[in-house]
Amino acid sequence: MKKRRVGLMGGTFDPIHLGHLLAAERALEAGGLDEVRFMPAHLPPHKSAPPAAAPEHRRAMVELAIAGNGKFALEPIELDRGGRSYAADTAAALAAREPDAQWYWIVGGDMAMYLPKWNRIRELAERVRFLAMTRPGYPADLGRLPEWLRDRVTAADMPALDISSTAIRRRLAEGRSVRYVVPEAVERYIREKGLYRHADAHDA
Repeated sequence: MKKRRVGLMGGTFDPIHLGHLLAAERALEAGGLDEVRFMPAHLPPHKSAPPAAAPEHRRAMVELAIAGNGKFALEPIELDRGGRSYAADTAAALAAREPDAQWYWIVGGDMAMYLPKWNRIRELAERVRFLAMTRPGYPADLGRLPEWLRDRVTAADMPALDISSTAIRRRLAEGRSVRYVVPEAVERYIREKGLYRHADAHDA
């Protein structure tokens, strides 16, 4: 029986923006995926400060952003589990829950070069393949990866978009427009809930 090919896009999505959606669409195409799931982290392991928006708001914004695309879905496993979100733990839980799926972890092209430093990367690489989204001028030199890992990573092209969640939060704190960088429904939700009114220094 052929396994479903499921892409996983992790992140804080604080807030989700059009760059995330475009990356997911390109990954869907490049990986021949059946679906892409957006997986908000409760607390990422590489960030010391919690996301600016509460988990329930980030979840709601993802749901609004992907509404209408039958190949996009929310994966709430890390939000539901709470605490720091380690990819190896998540992959193990997903593999146990859905053994009929082949998982593809979507990462930025620059992040692909740091995969050897990920927590329990060998265990993770046994359960998932990686799609590295490379931007013009920022190619992923996969040849530098260990051979055992290199065979688990596929590069896919991603247009250069100068959009980051950090910049979006800053613009909102300054009372400036974020139209055309976040979905309209997400912008409306942010305004209604009064999110990101104060500047912060969190990473994108």
